[in-house]
Amino acid sequence: MSAAAHSSSLVLAASSTTEHRPLIISLFAVFVAATLAITVWAGRQTKSASDFYAGGRQFTAFQNGLAVSGDYMSAASFLGIAGAIALFGYDGFLYSIGFLVAWLVALLLVAEPLRNSGRYTMGDVLAYRMRQRPVRTAAGVSTIVVSIFYLLAQMAGAGVLVALLLGITGDTGKVLIVALVGVLMILYVTIGGMKGTTWVQMVKAVLLIAGALLMTFMVLWKFDFNVSDLLGTAAEKSGHGKAFLEPGLKYGATGVSKLDFISLGIALVLGTAGLPHILIRFYTVPTAKAARKSVNWAIGIIGAFYLMTIALGFGAAALIGPNEIKAKNPAGNAAAPQLAEYLGGVGTTGGAVLLAVISAVAFATILAVVAGLTLASSSSFAHDIYANVIRRGKATEKEEMRAARWATVAIGIVSIALGAMARDLNVAGLVALAFAVAASANLPTILYSLFWKRFTTQGALWSIYGGLASSVVLVLFSPVVSGKASSMFPGVDFAWFPLENPGLISIPLGFLLGWIGSVVSKEEPDTDKYAELEVKSLTGTGAH
Repeated sequence: MSAAAHSSSLVLAASSTTEHRPLIISLFAVFVAATLAITVWAGRQTKSASDFYAGGRQFTAFQNGLAVSGDYMSAASFLGIAGAIALFGYDGFLYSIGFLVAWLVALLLVAEPLRNSGRYTMGDVLAYRMRQRPVRTAAGVSTIVVSIFYLLAQMAGAGVLVALLLGITGDTGKVLIVALVGVLMILYVTIGGMKGTTWVQMVKAVLLIAGALLMTFMVLWKFDFNVSDLLGTAAEKSGHGKAFLEPGLKYGATGVSKLDFISLGIALVLGTAGLPHILIRFYTVPTAKAARKSVNWAIGIIGAFYLMTIALGFGAAALIGPNEIKAKNPAGNAAAPQLAEYLGGVGTTGGAVLLAVISAVAFATILAVVAGLTLASSSSFAHDIYANVIRRGKATEKEEMRAARWATVAIGIVSIALGAMARDLNVAGLVALAFAVAASANLPTILYSLFWKRFTTQGALWSIYGGLASSVVLVLFSPVVSGKASSMFPGVDFAWFPLENPGLISIPLGFLLGWIGSVVSKEEPDTDKYAELEVKSLTGTGAH
């Protein structure tokens, strides 16, 4: 495309969006109103702590599988991966592969034992055979930190999306959008609890799959269902030629970038089984068998969606081109909505409608995931820290739920502040950081608790705090935060850790510290309690 044609298409797109903005905003508002209505309806049925934390354990395996996939297919899946593929080709698709393979770890090692062993939070499992107060405090802190990292990505995605729809280019407007998402998220959780959040996630999963399916069909239609033509055009338009379809465009040019790729892969594959908002989903079904089945459903739904990201990402590269994608958002987060407008017809009502519908679905995606994350962290604060540490198990259900609601407000405010700063970073990259922190702090402790007889309280504390501290410190001093044009603070440079993802260092360190802490501990492991936990986790005897 010539420079003149390229600029005229940008002008046409801008004028089209302006002309159809009332229609776009109306459709968008309908989606948000519908999800709020679902939340209010579910909130009326939330009467006990079991309802608030675990939805009364009334959801079927299919419903929970749909909700799990809704919780998992976040802004990173839809906006970030499509953008990463559109800009980096083959290397962008590595996110899809990592996110999907991660489910095998969750299915084989965590889903069933966790459902059998716990009640509402990860801390229930960890504290079963350890000293309650220090371990629950550590579990609560870890859950909140991981959730806030993940929330950053969703906030960044929301800012890009709504700014694109409303034509907002100024930083103040984008910050206000992030604040709006934070307020909606607080409403979802405080009113609806787990029941409201689960129903929103189920509706959103159906809408997201339907939207992605429609766009995939339309992209393939443009190329007469010839995938080779699609990939060839994408490679040609990308400016990288054949290299666009081969490994190494983003990871592989240098030794450091190859290490970054290995680090990213480890974090993605091991992170899912340690994500708090995914772990608490296993408590919403009546039995461990249903928990296992719900993961099977989730794998099928998520796998189908990630296959479609190939068409969305390469379709955006072929039909729009990297320059136009970067003009809207340097990290590529707007590629999927831009593709929707192109497929519907730039400058037409069809384009405006498809842009509005896809953006509204993406926004519903963000709200559902944000609600799940906030619920996980506020539940952990109320159940682990407030009820069992501060009140020493003497808090009533009513007091515990009140504490969860206040924690939701506090976490919402922190997320708004941090999300405003991260608004220009690629959301898939931000989510990968959350995966690294979860895999470093939570996964070693969960696996050791479930499967190692000699694991002690000291081992649990060293593993959680060591994994958490190492991963967070390495992120703070990495190119993600400073030193590059695409960093959170591009004007300064205090980065000394060369990798963008800390998983390669912090995940093995989390496992190592858990082992060392247990081996050098003077505390004798409670073998009777371990035997009880083993029977409970494997058979479900005595499970809540």
